[in-house]
Amino acid sequence: MLALVLAKRFRKGRKQSAMLSLISVISTASIAIGIAALIIGLSAMNGFERELHNRVLSVIPHGEFFAANGRLTNWRTVQQQIDQNPEIISSAPFIRFTGLLENGNKLKAVQVQGIDLEQEAQTSRLPKYILANRWQEFKPNSKQILIGIGLAQSLAVKEGEWITLMIPSSDSAGQLKQPRRIRLQVVGIMNFSGSLGNELALLPLIDAQKYLQIGDSVTGIQVNVKDIYQANYVINRIKLNLYQPILTSSWERSYGYMYHDIQMIRQIMYLAMIIVISVACFSIVSTLVIAVKDKQREIAILKTLGANNRLISQTFICYGVISGLIGSLVGVVLGVSISSQLSQIVKGVEVLLGHSLLNSHIYFIDFLPSEIHLSDVIIVFFTSLLLTLIASYYPARRACNVDPVKILNGY
Repeated sequence: MLALVLAKRFRKGRKQSAMLSLISVISTASIAIGIAALIIGLSAMNGFERELHNRVLSVIPHGEFFAANGRLTNWRTVQQQIDQNPEIISSAPFIRFTGLLENGNKLKAVQVQGIDLEQEAQTSRLPKYILANRWQEFKPNSKQILIGIGLAQSLAVKEGEWITLMIPSSDSAGQLKQPRRIRLQVVGIMNFSGSLGNELALLPLIDAQKYLQIGDSVTGIQVNVKDIYQANYVINRIKLNLYQPILTSSWERSYGYMYHDIQMIRQIMYLAMIIVISVACFSIVSTLVIAVKDKQREIAILKTLGANNRLISQTFICYGVISGLIGSLVGVVLGVSISSQLSQIVKGVEVLLGHSLLNSHIYFIDFLPSEIHLSDVIIVFFTSLLLTLIASYYPARRACNVDPVKILNGY
């Protein structure tokens, strides 16, 4: 307690030295800015991970089982075998093929997917992303199609309008024939960004089977698992128990790079945290070295009054930690305040600049998300205090070497 009291009195007396005051303010501000920047960066990474989980992984399947030749005839038996695994939450058949959508003179290559409407509503949150709640109007045998918002903009088509789906076809010898042309009504538009919104079109499963002329066959079975980060392991284990050759795929093959990129950037942010705060702590070292020089007479007087080296060392360590504590608290408050309003702040910047920072045709979201995790704030805060404590040790040891005889006698 005595060391803390002395440290506070030394800090109050620092106004006598303009240089010491300036360096102290700079060191405290450096720590505050560094911590605020790190909290903002980590919150943005948390936001991207949340949106990846809620927007992408809640819509696309976690894994897929499909036949090597593209047609799974006994899919009901395969689905029953898959559903027996306790790690599987839900499963549904699907059909996938590549086609062309035509509207006037506009053409767009798309990935068309046939889905079972009832099972799809149970396996994903897809219905929530259909604009104007048109999912209820999406029915089989009605020549209807759902398309992404980016695809709708590219084709200049709106809800209720009709477009042409062209499906490649070939004869028994594998020679390409005239593509089949089917007129379909855009019953709804999916509010997705990125590739999902620019390349995906949905048909009812029965309609897709009819258009492809494949009878009751499907492309494969899509599944959702309890732990999405164990999807590969679960799917490969189920594959070994199936009684026929089956190919598998998981969300990590298509979107795993996003998750790994987020984790890599998070690790880089933590490394940057240590570097930034360490650099800021050099200013604390400078502050304490000057403080020791400036307070030599006071140190000498304390020693003549019986203060030992331990008390002197603890006093200047507390001196440095107080500076780090103030900078850390200011940085945390500033970082949390900005992070909580980060999306609105970035939108304001976009309005001023006149263009979007995140292009919805490229990224899976068109805004900068943010989510504050208490654990990140605690880690950054205590790391800052720890580095400040380490930085304060050397100047504190120098204070212990002050010779009261030389100082008080004016040598």
